[in-house]
Amino acid sequence: MEPASLAGLILLVGIALMIALSVPIAVAIGLSAIFATVALLGFEGATLASSQRMFTGINSFPLLAIPFFVLAGVLMNNGGIAGRLIDAAKVLVGRTPGSLAQTNVVANAMFGAVSGAAVAAAAAVGTVMEPRQRKEGYDRAFSAAVNAASAPAGMLIPPSNTFIVYSLVSSTSIAALFMAGVGPGLVWTAACMLVVLLYVRKHPELRKTDRVQLRQGLVVLWKAVPSLLMIVIVIGGILSGFFTATESAAIAVVYCLVLGFAYRMLKVSELPRMLLDAGRTTAIVMLLVGVSSALSWVMSFARIPELISEGMLGVTDNSTIILIMMMVILLLVGTFMDPTPAILIFTPIFLPIVAEFGISPIHFGTMIVYNLCVGVITPPVGNVLFVSARVAGLRLEPVIAKIVPFLVALIGGLFVVVFVPELSTWLPTQMGLVD
Repeated sequence: MEPASLAGLILLVGIALMIALSVPIAVAIGLSAIFATVALLGFEGATLASSQRMFTGINSFPLLAIPFFVLAGVLMNNGGIAGRLIDAAKVLVGRTPGSLAQTNVVANAMFGAVSGAAVAAAAAVGTVMEPRQRKEGYDRAFSAAVNAASAPAGMLIPPSNTFIVYSLVSSTSIAALFMAGVGPGLVWTAACMLVVLLYVRKHPELRKTDRVQLRQGLVVLWKAVPSLLMIVIVIGGILSGFFTATESAAIAVVYCLVLGFAYRMLKVSELPRMLLDAGRTTAIVMLLVGVSSALSWVMSFARIPELISEGMLGVTDNSTIILIMMMVILLLVGTFMDPTPAILIFTPIFLPIVAEFGISPIHFGTMIVYNLCVGVITPPVGNVLFVSARVAGLRLEPVIAKIVPFLVALIGGLFVVVFVPELSTWLPTQMGLVD
């Protein structure tokens, strides 16, 4: 067997086997990439090449935005921002049937948009909303499912760490990707709200609405303005060219610190713990980026992207069928792989194929991110699903049963995003971020 073919076989079998044995995904990718490189270059050459590729993969200025945004999310989670955003969401959707569940959906979208982290949104919003919904007679498993399903909207609505990773791999504008995520993020939120509305129609006892007086509502919204202003500062600064995405992330950290102390929710004594939490999350992400860079190099050497491209195009040259095939593959991948490594692995494989059909890399970025967001609420790996179940104090099984309708609606939204490219491209085009 040729060295390139042997390397490809080692990659595929090694990753599949280690994932089946519950080896952490970063370790599975890293070890498989190293063993495959040994087949190509020998032990000494593999050691040098793998370490160089891993270092090169994380030696990127735009990637510095990720630890800052992660830290900003941790500070928001502890700084009293979640409560104000939940109150604001209640004012906005309080008149709709099933107002508490709808509030959960909108609050997750708002908190996720500020923090860019689905897990942080699920934990912060779920902790506040679950007791309220239980008191109003909501099924606990349904409440947990609502919280889990709506939390990933923040991975699409800017700022988003996931789009930063995709930008690194695809060499596309971070600002354009941020704006492209707004439409799909709203589609995600609308799909969740629709499922809640249909559920409440079958449970008349949950149709209670929370009517807030105009004066009181304006006061609540005014209190939430400082929290929401961070989006304006971060995104506005990037779009105006006043600072880069990395600089905006650093400014977000400073802003969250000031806001947390102003709300009297942050204490200096708690900062070391928050820094440690952010450091752990950042370490995981950076390790994934590094080992995925080594993996991408081996795949290119073994011509795996070209072989997959030739295989898919050999089946059909219909762009619609090709896109459906890609989306199905990514939906399956997302059930056992986090978005970051999946983007790093599959973007170099699929992007050249869609480029042949004239599909914008910006539009494809929203497709792949939306698709992989479904994976974070899908077992067996779905970390947001696990967090929501833990917050509700439930086993995973009853929550899975209740989240199925949300998955159906969200997959329907995926095909809207795939086949209505204007949802992704209109806003960045109007703002002059893409041609």
